[in-house]
Amino acid sequence: MNAETLRERFAEARASGKRAKDAAESIGVSEGAALAAHAGTHERPLKTVPLRGVWLEILQALGGCGPVMALTRNETTVHEKTGVYEKLSATGPVGLALGEAIDLRLFFMHWKAGFAVTEAASQPGTPAALSLQFFDAHGLAVHKVFCRDATDRGAFEAVMQRFGDATLSPEFTPRAPAEAVKSDGAIDTGGLLADWEAMKDTHEFFALLKKFGAERQQSFRLADGRFTRRAPLTVARQLLQEAAFEGSPIMVFVGSPGCIQIHTGPVTRVEPMEIRGAQWLNVLDPDFSLHMREDAITDAWVVEKPTADGTVTSVEVFDGTGELMAMFFGARKPGQPEREDWRAIVNKVAPSSAVAA
Repeated sequence: MNAETLRERFAEARASGKRAKDAAESIGVSEGAALAAHAGTHERPLKTVPLRGVWLEILQALGGCGPVMALTRNETTVHEKTGVYEKLSATGPVGLALGEAIDLRLFFMHWKAGFAVTEAASQPGTPAALSLQFFDAHGLAVHKVFCRDATDRGAFEAVMQRFGDATLSPEFTPRAPAEAVKSDGAIDTGGLLADWEAMKDTHEFFALLKKFGAERQQSFRLADGRFTRRAPLTVARQLLQEAAFEGSPIMVFVGSPGCIQIHTGPVTRVEPMEIRGAQWLNVLDPDFSLHMREDAITDAWVVEKPTADGTVTSVEVFDGTGELMAMFFGARKPGQPEREDWRAIVNKVAPSSAVAA
């Protein structure tokens, strides 16, 4: 379809109540392609300008904008943090944001395109919504940044203008089918478990999976009873409610192909709700929001990893496609042992004798 037809159909899908990603997919395009079609001159209220691919520079420039809202999502889970972009750095294509609120692990090799997005408000007198949105090669959003009431709007607009380049025309390609997972019998389980036991840092786990060619949940199955155990499918709701009740600070990780976004601290307002037949698990705190399709959880695990600081325990939930929806840890920094209150919560909501529901 041509750009104007795409814009028209996208507007109709949005008007029906669909979020941008769902609206784009409902008309057969990626969200990135839908935004690309809104570049250039037209009369639609949604307008975009492609961004130059200097991703670290763009994020560093946001530091002067004050508090903004950072959003990272996957197919089933949305993670939103309000704060300032600080302490940004990169080694090659891998970056970090280590601000007090905005805590990110950035994988720029997956950042293909970005857009400065302006969406006029439907109510007269209301300022347009401003955002920076970044996508992978297939048009899947990897990270987004939104201007909020506390944001220095002039500074945010200056970033949009500084890095925008109307001569660019991003294009996206369909995603290739996922590689087949090896059979359990093809994995050197003994070697996997020996290296698992020898870990000194949780960050070694990705390299361990790569070394043995194991898929994440596959490794959990192979380590079941030693380093892992299945948890009830209600575990995310239960641990969030327990953490809120106890006032225990936790860490919540949600990732896209190009970014992992982390909340560290307490959670207070935990609200499960049904919306249009879908079961959502929400955290609705002033500077942190989590929106998870709880009814999409098909597998949940308690995972223990040895480190130089003692065992570190996570709770990980997956959807029906095998995608990791979110990971939960007790709040800690390197050099610190795991919090006992976190271990108590995990053992309460996912005891070793529990059978997954």
